[in-house]
Amino acid sequence: MPQNPEHLAAIDLGSNSFHMVVARLVQGELQVQEGLSEKVQLGAGLDEHNCITADARERALDCLGRFAQRIRDVPRIGVRVVGTNALRMARNAKEFIRDAEAVLGHDIEIVAGREEARLIYLGVSHSLPDQQGRRLVVDIGGGSTELIIGERFEALETESLHMGCVSFTRRFFPENTCTEKAFDRAVTTARQEVLTLQAAYRRLGWQEAVGASGTIKAIGQVCEENGWSDGAISAEGLERIRRRLVRAGRVPETGLKGLREDRMPIFAAGVAILTGIFQQLGLTSMTISNGALREGLLYDLLGRLEHEDVRERSIQALMNRHHVDAQQAQRVADTAQSFLAQASEGWALADTMAAEVLRWGALLHELGLSVSHSQFHKHGAYLVQNSDLPGFSRQEQQAVAVLVRAHRRKIPLAAFDELPGDDQAMLLRLSLLLRLSARLHHARSDQPLPDIRVTVGAKKLALAFPEGWLADHPLTRADMEQEQEFFEGGGFELVIT
Repeated sequence: MPQNPEHLAAIDLGSNSFHMVVARLVQGELQVQEGLSEKVQLGAGLDEHNCITADARERALDCLGRFAQRIRDVPRIGVRVVGTNALRMARNAKEFIRDAEAVLGHDIEIVAGREEARLIYLGVSHSLPDQQGRRLVVDIGGGSTELIIGERFEALETESLHMGCVSFTRRFFPENTCTEKAFDRAVTTARQEVLTLQAAYRRLGWQEAVGASGTIKAIGQVCEENGWSDGAISAEGLERIRRRLVRAGRVPETGLKGLREDRMPIFAAGVAILTGIFQQLGLTSMTISNGALREGLLYDLLGRLEHEDVRERSIQALMNRHHVDAQQAQRVADTAQSFLAQASEGWALADTMAAEVLRWGALLHELGLSVSHSQFHKHGAYLVQNSDLPGFSRQEQQAVAVLVRAHRRKIPLAAFDELPGDDQAMLLRLSLLLRLSARLHHARSDQPLPDIRVTVGAKKLALAFPEGWLADHPLTRADMEQEQEFFEGGGFELVIT
């Protein structure tokens, strides 16, 4: 494992703003050195077909070009870049990500809503005193709103709701208008969204409520500068803001102290959403945190560097939930890793991600047996693709799912065609290693395999067994001969000696 980098960077490609934070790692602790934020309005740049428009794309790439200059000297292992709701929604997200990665020089992950919520809580919990008791954390973004209950540094309940400042502005408050009827409709809509989680969250309970987004900070700033609070947000303060908004009819004419001009277009929507949350969950006050998604990314990245990777817990939890035979999974994983070590140079697989994805695929290759033995590889791929796996990006889940899907029977070339172009060849080659590993442990025996030599070419893989071993194991020979047919269908040659 290479030495941890001195600097870490996290970039959050939000629906309203792009944020970047750069921190220095000092004796295992993070010291934030710089934070940058630009209102790119990617969510507002989705057209009626949910495609990123040319103007929004240009704004985004220009911003990322500036971010790229600042992180040019940060090693790749020290940078994480994630996209949230706008990129989850965009139909042309793949094309945008390809161009954005070229500008940044770093991979971009799209995270699911609940994973975004977990990361937000991680950032908030590290920005507040470490104390006992549960917290309710709320983050109102441009396209989604995350609500989390956690204790200390662990998220206990996570949810991402399909409401945000950008979408609510389009729907209820176009062109900075704010009527009483529109505000009430927006609050009711927000309450309806929160209703889905209300019972579970109230049953779990919390001792304090914390807000964690730019929108909530803006509301807190207005409350403080108008003398309605000491920086926190109260139900009374929200009501005062509501009255000023509907009385003026237009946000710029409210005369609210502390309301920045760049916040005006989405301010009424943010107030309505937060009001709905206050009313539905019975909140009376909310403090404000400086930590959010980007800080959570830093601490999650630090955990990976320090061998505290939440993804490992997610894999084990999924295995436990579906009663995977852990011994068999580990046998296959060990053999797959041995084959990877021998094939990595010839197949250009000397990448940390390749080793991780192959091991995860091997551990989960029998996941679908909990559904049915018939076509269990397909059932397993579905479970991997559609489960909530804390720590995983959508791309990582898709990569593992494809390996599970491709580990037996016909090689599903169409499934690889759906992957990003840069990953297709790598994952196809990894799937071949996994297939052979699973076949060789067909007997589920604790008896160790012999020393098997692996050599690879562009479209060729050769396995060399000790002399006479295959003759003594005719069922394994039959398995290998059947794999030769499957390899041929996938455009590869499998040579057995």
